[in-house]
Amino acid sequence: MEHINNWASRAGRKRKLEAQDKEMLNLSMDELNEDLLERVLSWLPTSAFFRAASVCKRWKSVSDSASFKLACSEIPSREPWFLMVDPHLNQSTIFDSAERSWKKLNYPPLLQQSSNCDSIPVAASGGLVCFHIEASNFIVCNPVTGSCRELPPVHAAQENHSLLAVAMNAQNNQSYKLVLVSGELPKLSCKVYNSSTGFWGEEILLRRKVGESQEFDSNDDNAVYFLSKAGNVVATDMQRSPSKQYSSVITVKDGEEIVYFLSSSGTIVSCNLTTKCFSEYPRLLPVFCEYSIDVVECKGEMLVVVLSEFFESANLRIWRFDDSVRSWNQIVAMPPAMSHEFYGKKVDINCVGAGDRIFICLNSAEFFRYVVCDLRTNEWTELPKCFKNGEAVEFMSAFSFEPRIEASV
Repeated sequence: MEHINNWASRAGRKRKLEAQDKEMLNLSMDELNEDLLERVLSWLPTSAFFRAASVCKRWKSVSDSASFKLACSEIPSREPWFLMVDPHLNQSTIFDSAERSWKKLNYPPLLQQSSNCDSIPVAASGGLVCFHIEASNFIVCNPVTGSCRELPPVHAAQENHSLLAVAMNAQNNQSYKLVLVSGELPKLSCKVYNSSTGFWGEEILLRRKVGESQEFDSNDDNAVYFLSKAGNVVATDMQRSPSKQYSSVITVKDGEEIVYFLSSSGTIVSCNLTTKCFSEYPRLLPVFCEYSIDVVECKGEMLVVVLSEFFESANLRIWRFDDSVRSWNQIVAMPPAMSHEFYGKKVDINCVGAGDRIFICLNSAEFFRYVVCDLRTNEWTELPKCFKNGEAVEFMSAFSFEPRIEASV
């Protein structure tokens, strides 16, 4: 008898649980309390959230809630958006990697003002993008929310130096640093803006790293001219597109902040902000080789992307520097069937890292391509072209950022 009663009790509990499950399935989003609703919406991809916000006023009001922004900040990472830059620097288009689609992005009012209409993106980190405007000033923007901050003018003494690199490091999307590297090798200096204080720090003079053998003479930053295989006169002086003129990346290694950028002659320069010294990496290729090069950051590591030509074929390879033996090691390479198309077409590459992926813009007078390399799988994917008024739009470069509503300027 006791066995029958236990069985009946278990059967009753099962029916009760089934009934509760049905009630949960019938639960509508409107019945969720505010806290739970915000937590659910915070996990949506950013594009999906904005579509959901158009459903009703309650959902739309969530985006302005401080508790919703806190819930968003607890999401470890988001699929990156790539802010594209066209040759005329007047496009505001993004590639949404989560939805693999192109989207129009409206510039905020501050960037639309006549005094700032010629601003160009020069750096990005976290959920923020930094724009460079005239008179050595900068505007930091959250492209998703449109919020902006114009930074205090750089000190007049810094304006007299030749600006070499602009790097940005966002910390938990609540504060960030903007680093400017100026001067001419071997006389370099840097200046750092900290959003926590709202001020630029004092100018820091950088010295050459002790014990480093200077591989090139003092004229290394001057252009060297040579004859290519085709008989053309080629200069080693790097000619960067305007948006990538100050291209650089910043990493934190063993607690030390390090900025990497390309010198005008194509060497990679490392500036350690903690030890206040700089060094130059060995060249990947001889100075007389024709190649296009860019430096990227992936998961806190500096990598180099190189497009070069050997034996009547083009090769696109990604390299990592091994400090223990002071040499470059190849980690992945584009399949020859893809890269051979670039041979002899004087293709320029502009690249940006995003987690385990590298977004590569390839441009020449004959064609343009956008390719994403997955470093984990060595998969190379060509992206669909972006069309405007029935014509494909050419972009020269891209900047990667996470679409974060909570990112503060």
